[in-house]
Parts: sequence; structure tokens; C-alpha cells
Amino acid sequence: QVQLVESGGGLVQAGGSLRLSCAASGRTFSYYAVGWFRQAPGKEREFVAAISWSGGSTYYADSVQGRFTISRDNAKNTVYLQMNNLEPEDTGVYYCSAGWYGFSEARYDYWGQGAQVTLSS
Repeated sequence: QVQLVESGGGLVQAGGSLRLSCAASGRTFSYYAVGWFRQAPGKEREFVAAISWSGGSTYYADSVQGRFTISRDNAKNTVYLQMNNLEPEDTGVYYCSAGWYGFSEARYDYWGQGAQVTLSS
């Protein structure tokens, strides 16, 4: 069993940066890939980024490629999402998830409660 808690969300101006953290409990966390997803108001949840269990592979949605960076520190049971050059379209609730590496929600078994990111223009 893995429990996930996101933090680091908030209100930021367009062009600014935020770093989200996903802290996990459970000694098997390092065996799982981690994905970040987001849900904007009135829209379905969408894939943002994923990182393999070792951190050796990463994958990004086209909309965030070059602006967001996913990383992990297995010694700290934490995954990060560094978000730079934020745009109003990045507004939403950001969820981290643990499971099998990929971009489909169906590959992830454990989910956090979400962190709100709001962009002001």
C-alpha cells in the first residue's frame, strides 16, 4: 500500500514557477513509477509527466515539454514536479499517482488528494 500527499501548490503569476512535491509512505514506493496528472475546471483529468521507478526514464505531455521537469528522490520517498514559465492554461488540480510507467491513468493504482495550482494573468 502506498499513500501519496501532494504539496507546493498555490497562486502564481503567468511566467512564474512552482515546484510540486509528492511525498509517499510505504517502503515499496521506490518500486513504482510515478505520474503527474492535472484537471482543469470543467475538463477531464489529463496526463502531465511520468518518471520510471529508477528515475532513468521520463515522459512529458507535449503541452509541458521543455517547461516542466519531473524528478524523484527515492531515499526521501518523494517525487517533484518543477514547473517553469507557467501559463494560464496550467491552472488546475495536480495529482500524483504511483503505478506502472506510462501516460494512461489506468496504469496507476495509487493517487494523492491533489494540489491546486492557479495562474493569475
